[in-house]
Amino acid sequence: MTAAAAPKLLVVTIDRLPAWILPAYGSTWVATPALDALAGRGVTFDRTIATGDDDLATLRDLGLVALAGEATVVTDAPHVATAAGAGDVRLVAAAPAHGPARDAAATNFARLMAAAGEALAADRKPVVWVHAASLGIAWDASADYREAYVDPEDPPPYAGAAVPEVQLDADADPDLVVGIRQAFAGQVTHLDACLGPLLAAAHGRHVLVAGVRGLGLGLHGRVGTGPLAPFGELVHVPAILVDAAGRMAAQRYGGLVVPADLGATLAALRGMPAATVAAPPVAGSSLAGLLADWSAPARDRVVVAVPNAAAIVTPGWHLVAEIGRPPRLFHKPDDYFEICDVADRCPAVVEELAPLAEAAAGGDVAPGWHAVLSAAVTTAA
Repeated sequence: MTAAAAPKLLVVTIDRLPAWILPAYGSTWVATPALDALAGRGVTFDRTIATGDDDLATLRDLGLVALAGEATVVTDAPHVATAAGAGDVRLVAAAPAHGPARDAAATNFARLMAAAGEALAADRKPVVWVHAASLGIAWDASADYREAYVDPEDPPPYAGAAVPEVQLDADADPDLVVGIRQAFAGQVTHLDACLGPLLAAAHGRHVLVAGVRGLGLGLHGRVGTGPLAPFGELVHVPAILVDAAGRMAAQRYGGLVVPADLGATLAALRGMPAATVAAPPVAGSSLAGLLADWSAPARDRVVVAVPNAAAIVTPGWHLVAEIGRPPRLFHKPDDYFEICDVADRCPAVVEELAPLAEAAAGGDVAPGWHAVLSAAVTTAA
C-alpha cells in the first residue's frame, strides 16, 4: 500500500500589507470579504512579527526557496522571480501607473491573480506560490474603490496612483493622511476582490495568506515605503492558515509567531524536514500541531532588526530602539498602534530590554534572541 500524498498548498504572500488594515485584525472600516471568509475557514495568527524589513529574507523564512522546486511561482516582482530559481516561475511584472485604472482587469493585482488562477487550474506542481508586490508600487484600483471610503463631508481622497512618500511633522495636514489611508483602503479592497476567486478555487489545498511587511501610513511620522523604525505598522503582518481538511476553522492563535515558524509549518504540511526552510538566528518551529490538538511551541520574544533600529517584542511589550534617540516602550496588547510611550513609567522593563534592542540595532541580534528574560517582560499583563 502506498502512502497518501501530502495535501497540496496555495501560498499567497503580499508585500506592504500591514495587519491593522484588515477586519480580521480589528479594522472596522475596510471591506475585505474574501479574506474575512478565509479567516472563518482557518486559523488567524494574531501576532505574526516579521524579523526585519527585507522582503526576500522574509520570503526565504516563509519557505519560498525551500518549496520552489515543487512550486509554480507566480509573481509581479522580478527580484522575487529570480530568488525563486529557474523552475516553474511566471513573472507578471507590476508596473507604475499614472492614475487609477479605467479597466478593473488591467490593474497589477488583476493581471497577477488571473495568471495565478491559470497556474492553479493547470495544477502542474503540488504548490502554487503567488507573491504580490504592487501595494508598494502602484495604487491603481479604479477610483470608485477609494471613493467608497469617503464621507460626503470629507475632502477628496489622494488621487494619484504612485505610492506617496511623505515625511510628517507637527504641521502636517491631517486631511492629507486621511485621504492617503482612504486610497490605500480602496487598493486593499480591490486586492481582496481579485484574490477571492483564487481562494475559492483552492479546493483540497492547504492555504496560507501572509503579509511580508507593512508600510508607513502616518502612525509614526511618515507615509510610504521609505525607512521606518520597527513599529507594528511595518512589522506586524497578517497570516491566515486554512487546513485542507477544515480542521480548526475560525480559530485565533494569540502567541508570537515569526515567518520562519510559518515556513516550518508549510514544510511539515508537505512532509518536508523543517531544516530545509531558511531560518533566522532562532530556527522556525512548526505550528502544524495547532491543526491537530491546538498545541504549539510558545515564543517569549521576537527580535526585529532594520537599518539603524531594532525592536524587542514580547507578549506584553514592544520596545523600539533607534540609534541616536532614547528607547520607546509600548504596552501590549493595550497599545495596539504603539502610540503611548511608557518608557519613563516602566524603567525596569526598559533596563532589561533596551540593551538587547540597542545591540540588535548595531547589528548583533544574538543577545536579543538568547538572553534569559524575566517573567515581568515575557508575561502579558
